Amino acid sequence: MRWLRARLGMVAGERGSALVEFTFIAIVVFVPLAYVVAGFSAVQRGVFASTAAAREAGRAMGTAPDPVTGAARAEAAARLAVADQSVDATDVHVGYAPAGAGCDAAGGWTPRLARGEEFSVCVTVTVRIPLLPEFVDANTATGQFVVERDRYVDA
Repeated sequence: MRWLRARLGMVAGERGSALVEFTFIAIVVFVPLAYVVAGFSAVQRGVFASTAAAREAGRAMGTAPDPVTGAARAEAAARLAVADQSVDATDVHVGYAPAGAGCDAAGGWTPRLARGEEFSVCVTVTVRIPLLPEFVDANTATGQFVVERDRYVDA
């Protein structure tokens, strides 16, 4: 048996070093890798939430009888869509932009909901990355959905 250990290079002083090396590699490599995967999944979940919320808010606003009712329905639909992706629904902002304008112009403008009107619904969701403090809120995802009201609706 001694000749086998000598042939394989096992010396009495190196017993247990593989366990120490594996533990060191696990801590240095796998823990940060798991954090990066968790962070990317949180960001992706925020992107999915903002896109779905914009689509649902656009549908709610586009089918509303008047702008006030539509805004309330759009806000509720956006919150439901965001909650469906397990994102905190308190960090949701719904805005509207005229046709052709991007989400940068979303803010004070409100659609009239006239026949054939086109407008964009923009939903911004603040994405919280795990283990970062609450005051770090620069990570936002914005979803945009273009709504075109039907030209032929009952008056």
